[in-house]
Amino acid sequence: MTSLSERLSRLGDHLPLLHHIRRGIEKEGLRVDARTGSLALTPHPEALGSTLTHSQITTDYSESLLELIAGTHHSVEALLAELDDIHRFVTLNIPDEVIWNQSMPAALPPPEDIPVGWYGHSNIGMFKHVYRLGLAERYGKPMQCIAGIHYNFSVPDETWDVLGIQGPSLQDKRSNGYLALIRNFMRHSWLLMYLFGASPAVSRQFLAGVDHTLDTLDNDTLYLPWATSLRMSDIGYQNKAQSELQLCYNDLDTFLARIYNAVTTPWPAYEAIGTHRDGKWIQLNTNVLQIENEYYSSIRPKRVAHPGERAATALARRGVEYVEVRCMDVDPFTPVGISADTARFLDTFLLFCTIEDSPCFPDGGFCTESRDNYNTVVRQGRQPGLMLSRDDTPISLHSWATDVVERMAPYAGLLDKAMGGTHYQQALQRQQEKIDDSDKTPSARILGELQSQSVSLHAYTLQQSLAHRADFLARPLDAKTLQAFQDAARNSIDQQKQLEENDTESFDSYMARFHDSLKATASVRT
Repeated sequence: MTSLSERLSRLGDHLPLLHHIRRGIEKEGLRVDARTGSLALTPHPEALGSTLTHSQITTDYSESLLELIAGTHHSVEALLAELDDIHRFVTLNIPDEVIWNQSMPAALPPPEDIPVGWYGHSNIGMFKHVYRLGLAERYGKPMQCIAGIHYNFSVPDETWDVLGIQGPSLQDKRSNGYLALIRNFMRHSWLLMYLFGASPAVSRQFLAGVDHTLDTLDNDTLYLPWATSLRMSDIGYQNKAQSELQLCYNDLDTFLARIYNAVTTPWPAYEAIGTHRDGKWIQLNTNVLQIENEYYSSIRPKRVAHPGERAATALARRGVEYVEVRCMDVDPFTPVGISADTARFLDTFLLFCTIEDSPCFPDGGFCTESRDNYNTVVRQGRQPGLMLSRDDTPISLHSWATDVVERMAPYAGLLDKAMGGTHYQQALQRQQEKIDDSDKTPSARILGELQSQSVSLHAYTLQQSLAHRADFLARPLDAKTLQAFQDAARNSIDQQKQLEENDTESFDSYMARFHDSLKATASVRT
């Protein structure tokens, strides 16, 4: 592989490649009652279309947990413009509700009353529903109501030859390049938690009956004084089965082998639950993971699967296509949940992770040191003088963060040359200001406002969410864009009906074929 300086020089000679970077966003947000902030128990509004077939508006776990999808774009401006349009259309069609603009949930009803996402009677719709029933059995319904931002990122295929990435084919070069990106991401993702973590507190009700070590801020709010992202801490999406699953990003074959093992190996606690209750499906299977996407990680290697194709099989057949960053909290200070500065920093950070040297992890690929740094920052990242570990050597968060941002500067410069302007360099500088003054981080700002206003997290978030709703409503969509959204909603409903009318196979038979399809994953790369 070529040296870092040579890779940077080559990239500078091929700036059009950077102009063709692709980024996309999936933004989650609960629908809540606009008066009380309590979870909306209404079905997904028909005016928003079918959650099964709509390409931009669907749900994640709960019927009340919106997932708004902006497709891939070559510029941050176009990406956020689409996301903004989707928010304005959704807001228009939920007049008595509001999108909860905070990662940690609103006031939740008893778990049994939290509605699980419904996708109709087709086999694929039932599959999605049963998968979510299984998540409820494994992790509890409240945990599934946590929201986040997923940021998808890819570079043009020509980039791998420019960087000198090794492999016998383009597919292998691409996979090797993205896995190297992921390893560097794992080493440095604690920095994203410090800069953008926005969940330092949680409503007391969310942890009712759960042992925890959080402090009390007020009668309704629990917190940790130096926390950045409790969503990504051990109070978030965790359980014993997943905690013992350590994937390896040193090579694709090992990664796929461990995923395959997780989705085919029974877990005793899930076997005790079983797949049926009262004659109805309650989880897809009793394995460590029901499907590949159940594994909760801060970043994933991804590949668009063909209809009926499993995620692992798609990766095994055609390699990695892009990465999905999953650790970003919803930004409560921004109407769409993510700012342009944040998106540009992510672009720069991911380009940095792509090009910098990325040695394989030792000890079978378990990145223990990186995981420990990450866990430390999500719970106490703003603690003055906080020390992390870099290559088994203590280093202060401030020193290491400053070093990473300095190393990112050439990449921001290249992106600005490719895109025009100085937006990327400015975004980098604004993050350095947070490193120098932790009070400027979103987690510190949230705690500061809760304390200065003597208000609970719930009341504060409702106030913020209502302000964002007012912003969306004050900027109505133009007639052409509104019509396009209305047509897409109607068409998606028609598509779902057609799927249901053409679906003659029994769900049991469908599930048998689904489980048999994993054999393709095992055979492709052997």
